[in-house]
Amino acid sequence: MPQEKRRLRSSHITQGAERAPNRSMFYALGYTEQDFDKPMVGIANGHSTITPCNSGLQKLADAAVAAIAAEGGNPQTFGTPTISDAMAMGTEGMKYSLVSREVIADCVETCVQGQWMDGVLVIGGCDKNMPGGMMGMLRANVPGIFVYGGTILPGRLDGKDLNIVSVFEAVGENAAGRLGNSELKRIELHAIPGPGSCGGMYTANTMSSAFEALGMSLPYSSTMANVHDEKLESAAESARVLMRAIKNDIKPRDIVTRESIENAVSVIMAIGGSTNAVLHFLAIAHAAGVKWTIDDFERVRKKVPVICDLKPSGRYLAVDFHRAGGVPQVMRLLLDAGLLHGDCMTISGRTVAEQLQGVPAELSSDQEVIRSLNNALYAEGHLAILKGNLAPEGCVAKITGLKTPVMTGPARVFDDEQSALAAILAKKIKAGDVMVLRYLGPKGGPGMPEMLAPTGALIGEGLGESVGLITDGRFSGGTWGMVVGHVAPEAAVGGNIALVQEGDSITIDAHQQLLELHVPDSELAHRRESWSPPAPRYTRGVQAKFAQNCSSASTGAVLDNY
Repeated sequence: MPQEKRRLRSSHITQGAERAPNRSMFYALGYTEQDFDKPMVGIANGHSTITPCNSGLQKLADAAVAAIAAEGGNPQTFGTPTISDAMAMGTEGMKYSLVSREVIADCVETCVQGQWMDGVLVIGGCDKNMPGGMMGMLRANVPGIFVYGGTILPGRLDGKDLNIVSVFEAVGENAAGRLGNSELKRIELHAIPGPGSCGGMYTANTMSSAFEALGMSLPYSSTMANVHDEKLESAAESARVLMRAIKNDIKPRDIVTRESIENAVSVIMAIGGSTNAVLHFLAIAHAAGVKWTIDDFERVRKKVPVICDLKPSGRYLAVDFHRAGGVPQVMRLLLDAGLLHGDCMTISGRTVAEQLQGVPAELSSDQEVIRSLNNALYAEGHLAILKGNLAPEGCVAKITGLKTPVMTGPARVFDDEQSALAAILAKKIKAGDVMVLRYLGPKGGPGMPEMLAPTGALIGEGLGESVGLITDGRFSGGTWGMVVGHVAPEAAVGGNIALVQEGDSITIDAHQQLLELHVPDSELAHRRESWSPPAPRYTRGVQAKFAQNCSSASTGAVLDNY
C-alpha cells in the first residue's frame, strides 16, 4: 500500500462530517481530538492461560502499551490464539498446531488492515506464534517488530536440569522398565517450573533466535527468560524502537529480504535449531515475496558449522545460551568469518554489522555453550535436505547427535501416530528397523502433526540411533535421533511413501542426501494402480479448509500459494 495513503490513517477519521461515526467510536475508547494526530499502533497479544509459553505475555503487552503511549502513539491491543504443541502432542489436537500458524497470520493481517493501523508489535510465546505473527506482519507490511515472550527456566530434580523433553523421554524409559512409576511422576511434577516457552533449542527458541538474526527483534531479546526483569524492559524498548521505525517508515519487507533470510538460516544452522524452521521460513519467504526454496537450506548448511552445544542433542538450555552471549555472539563469529550479510537492515535502523560492533570478537573463556568456528561440534549444518524416490520434492533430516547418519533397514509401516507409539511401547520395534509414519502430512493429517511421542519413546527405549523414523508429518524441535520428516509429496496426494509395504528396504543416507525405497519402478507402478486416496478426515471447519488449500511441505504448507 502506498506510504502516502498510510500517512492518512489518523487524519482520515477527522475530515468531514461523514467521518463523525468513526470519531464517535474512538471517543468511546477515551480518545481526545489530539489523539487523532498520533499513530495508531497495534499490539497483537498472544497471552492466554492455555500454556506456560503464553501465560506470561500480558505483562509484556502492558509494558509495550505504556511505552507506545509515552512515545506519543495510540496503542490498540487485540488477541491472537495459540495451540500448545507440548500439551496437544499425541492427540487429535496436535493437528491444529500448524493450522494455528495460518490463523494467527490471518488475525494479525486482518486487524492491522481492517483497523488501518500505522504499525504493529506482535507478542508471542508458543511455537506457531512466531511464524504466524511474522507472516501477518509481512502481509500487512506496516512497520512492525516481534517481541518473544521468553524462554522458561529449567526445572530441577535431584541436582539435574529438566525440561519438557525430559518428560517424553521418561515415558519411554518407564515403558522399557528402566524408570519406575514414582520417578516418572516426580519428573512430571518438576519439569516445568513456571511461565515461558520450552527451554531447549526447540522450535520456539529456534524461531525467536532466527527473528533476532533476521533483524525483526532486538538484540539479545530472543533468549531472555520470561520471568526475568530484562524481558519486561526489552518489551518496552521494542515498543520505543517500533515508534522510531514508524517515524522513519521502516517496514518488514524492507528488512526481510533474501539476504536477511540467509542470515537467519545461517544462525539456525549454527545453533542447531529445529526442523520446523525449514517449513516456517519457506512460509515466511512466501509472505515476504522472497524467492527461497528448500534447496537454499542445503546450500547454507554446507557452509555453516554447528557451534552451539544446545538441547535436544547437546547439553545446554536457552538460558545458558543467553548467559554465554546469545544470538549476537553467534552472529559476530559468523560475520567475522564472512558467513553473514552485514549490510542487511534491522528494525533499529542500523545494519547487522553496525549492530554487532559492540559484541566481543572472542568468546568468553567461562562458557562452553558457544564454540569457535575452528572448534565446531559439526563441520556442516545439521538440517540436511534429502531427496530420492521416497521424497522427490525433498524432506528434512536432523543429523546432530548421531554417530553415523546412515542406515538401511526394513520398513515398519504405520498409517497413524498412535499405532506407531503403541508398537514402540510394546517392544515390537527392533534395532535396524525403519518406521514409516504416513498420512500425517499437511493434507493427510490434516495439519501435519508432530511426532514427539514416538521419537521420545524411541529415545527412552534406547533406540534413538538404531531405529530410523520417516514421516510426511513433522517433528518437535525437541526431537533428535535417526529421524526424517516433511517427506514430500505426502502420502495423501499419492507420494511414494503411500506405496511402501511392510518389510521393504529403505535407506536413509545424510552423507549422500538420499532417502531411497529399494523397490523397482515397475513394482511401484503396479502398486499405484491399486492405490486410491483416503477419504478426507474432516469435511467442515478449519481443518477441512486447511486440507483443501494447503501447499506441499516443500513449499511451506501455506494456504495462499495459488
